[in-house]
Amino acid sequence: MDFGRDIQPILAEHCFHCHGQDEAARKGKLRLDQREAALKGGGSGEPAIVAGNLDKSALIERILSKDEDEVMPPPEEKKPVKAADLAKLKQWIAEGAPYAEHWAFKVP
Repeated sequence: MDFGRDIQPILAEHCFHCHGQDEAARKGKLRLDQREAALKGGGSGEPAIVAGNLDKSALIERILSKDEDEVMPPPEEKKPVKAADLAKLKQWIAEGAPYAEHWAFKVP
């Protein structure tokens, strides 16, 4: 699973506008655009991602939730995560949830 090709676009579409680099717009003190922050979690103290463990990864739990107050992205966003994208996220987490720096920031 390639982070830049397969995972980053999913997170960018569904997560980063509320859980990205903009601290003023960040919800729940959760940042998902950096691995360390995602593994640490947000204000709940629960890690959003537990590398290699889907059952303990709140990211998957929240995407699958049927509770309108818990499900992510929130229903008012009208952008639920597609089944194919959920499968990619699950595989990525199961494989250790590696993040990769954008190619433009890598030294040639």
